[in-house]
Amino acid sequence: MTTTIEYIGHSAVYIYTENHGILIDPFITDNPKANFDIKDKNVNDILVTHAHADHLGDAIPISRAKKAVVTATFELANFCAQRGAYTNGINLGGKIAFDWGSARFLPAFHSSSTPDGQYAGMPASILLEINGIKIYHAGDTCLNQEMKTVGEVYKPDIAFLPVGSHFTMDTKEAIIAAQWLNTKKVVPIHYNTFDLIKTDLKEFETELKNLNIEPIILSCGEKIKL
Repeated sequence: MTTTIEYIGHSAVYIYTENHGILIDPFITDNPKANFDIKDKNVNDILVTHAHADHLGDAIPISRAKKAVVTATFELANFCAQRGAYTNGINLGGKIAFDWGSARFLPAFHSSSTPDGQYAGMPASILLEINGIKIYHAGDTCLNQEMKTVGEVYKPDIAFLPVGSHFTMDTKEAIIAAQWLNTKKVVPIHYNTFDLIKTDLKEFETELKNLNIEPIILSCGEKIKL
């Protein structure tokens, strides 16, 4: 069974199989780089790493329209539920089984507040397993030792890592993270959406290749199959 990942832009990705569709951090409407029409997409689940507007994005209206469940840390799930979303609260270390596989919420080092300024619990990274493939989405984070644990215990096949600096780690730190995660494929995210996170990826690509890690640089709307 094929798993396809479409890069929406920023940190947003759409993962789908023959029967299921999963959105992660669906920052679409206000994303200046996104070209993604949700109307014709099958969306069963929405996973959100934290509450900042460029990650929570369109999760609530998509949930209402598609009857898709938003899975997020407990406080953020409550915030979404109060606004009419279908929700599933979780916390760090928790693993949830879905028809398409599983998702485990793991640490990220960042902050998390809703667009109106409410505290929204801990930020998270997410490890998905779909058709036997482990996909790690780091969310927004600095380089941190927890990534060594993820690499030692879970060994993701592919990792989505923020590289834009200012709000997250930069490309040099993402290279270290890739090694700690024990992954063989890396997709850079959270860069070039805004001036503050403009990033040149040339050295990043070269360094990863020298480490026998495959850099996968996706344009908005581009897809890969796993």
